[in-house]
Amino acid sequence: MGRMNNPLVILPLLIPLGIGISGLIRDRAQRQVVAIVGFGVNLAACLWLLYRVGEAGIQRSIMGAYDAPYGIAIVIDPLSAIMITITAIIAFTGAIYSAASIDANRQRFAFFPLLAFLIMGINLAFITGDLFTLYVSFEVMLMASFVLLTLGGERGQIAGGLKYVTLNLISSMIFLTTIGLTYAVVGTLNLAHLAERIAAANSSTPGITTVIAALFLIAFGIKAAVFPLFFWLPASYHTPPVAVTAILGALLTKVGVYSMWRVVALCFPRDLVYLQPALQVVAALTMITGVLGAIAQTDVRRLLSFHIISQIGYLLMGIALFTPTALSGAIFFMVHVILAKTALFFIAGAVYQQRGTYNLTKLGNVAKSHPYTALVFLIAAFSLAGIPPLAGFWAKMAILRAGLEAGQYGLVAVGFVVSLLTFYSMIKIWDECYWKPLPENAPIPRGSAPWTRRVTMGVATTLVVLMIVVGLFADSLFAASDSAAAVVINHQTYIRAVMPEVIP
Repeated sequence: MGRMNNPLVILPLLIPLGIGISGLIRDRAQRQVVAIVGFGVNLAACLWLLYRVGEAGIQRSIMGAYDAPYGIAIVIDPLSAIMITITAIIAFTGAIYSAASIDANRQRFAFFPLLAFLIMGINLAFITGDLFTLYVSFEVMLMASFVLLTLGGERGQIAGGLKYVTLNLISSMIFLTTIGLTYAVVGTLNLAHLAERIAAANSSTPGITTVIAALFLIAFGIKAAVFPLFFWLPASYHTPPVAVTAILGALLTKVGVYSMWRVVALCFPRDLVYLQPALQVVAALTMITGVLGAIAQTDVRRLLSFHIISQIGYLLMGIALFTPTALSGAIFFMVHVILAKTALFFIAGAVYQQRGTYNLTKLGNVAKSHPYTALVFLIAAFSLAGIPPLAGFWAKMAILRAGLEAGQYGLVAVGFVVSLLTFYSMIKIWDECYWKPLPENAPIPRGSAPWTRRVTMGVATTLVVLMIVVGLFADSLFAASDSAAAVVINHQTYIRAVMPEVIP
């Protein structure tokens, strides 16, 4: 007989599902209210689960009529709890920002239900305990995100959306094939059971598990937009409304990185040792190509999109070094960069409402006409660049310190130089958009409603305040990320929580 140890762990799935069903409501205003209230409830539920995991340990629920590994395991450990909480923050603030900035036509075509299904897929990826459900979550995310990217039907959106869906379908094919290979070798798809069986498979079939781990890294690497598999991202993320770009840019690539941590680090730690040199090279190249691509851009959304790639390189360092310090630093960095990147996109959207363009050559003098917008941008940009005492400084310091402890001085040097180049690219935006005189070819401002600008800047300010709080109370987040990293590295803790009969 199946059992549900804690049925409340499925709230991060049920609440977005309920919001998605609101697509049946015809009135647009009512949909907005349902979405904002619903995502607020989802945030409260995720905060409670984060507290519950901290107090009582890993929470799980086995769905269906069988126990693990045969029943579907839903597991919330410290890493999952952090990820669904930061996702809930972005979903809630993104819903408010979208209600104020997304045009009526897009909202009429089920924008909020699509956003809800996207969040449901992301949450499912973070809390599932088996590989096939992880694959299903990727497909849910892919369908919802593709429609969000192309909603509006503009030429650029369709072209970008096709590149996006093509590369992600290739990733899904590799992932599904690797799942089949995994089942053929070890006979299970439950992550806890897999972690327990892979050790035995390593001795009986040496080499095969390393190939499987490498295939998983390639599949997740495409999702995460690592070098050289990232070109779908800058080709597609600048095409939809900025609210969509902000939400996708903050969360989707992070699911790929999370999957590397959860699947490869948890289940294939011995094989990871052989793959670490290649991962370190990929991490360095991802950082370098991302930041150089950002510096070359004159469109703010393209510039920030390339920065997503650059920041993924830092996250990849966590698994490339694979030490408790490195993984903990990468988890801290994940929280920081999600907040920073979303805030910067939201501020870019507010500037667009004020000036009618994202092109830096046509912008100027925003600091004089909108000093508050300039101040909020400056704080978010400094955090992304790693200026103390903001969250980005502690995040980068933790990762670079882990690199020094591991003796990877070349990788640390690359991370430090990329941080300086990130600062340069932020100064470029500051100089072009906020400081230089308004050029003669500047477009006529679109004249958006004052309440719209107040809402969008209010949401961006909220995220910037969170970044300041994270920076001032970094010890608390480091304690949580240390706990999350410990569970990923010590897979027996995870196995014991999901299948206590295996390791009592």
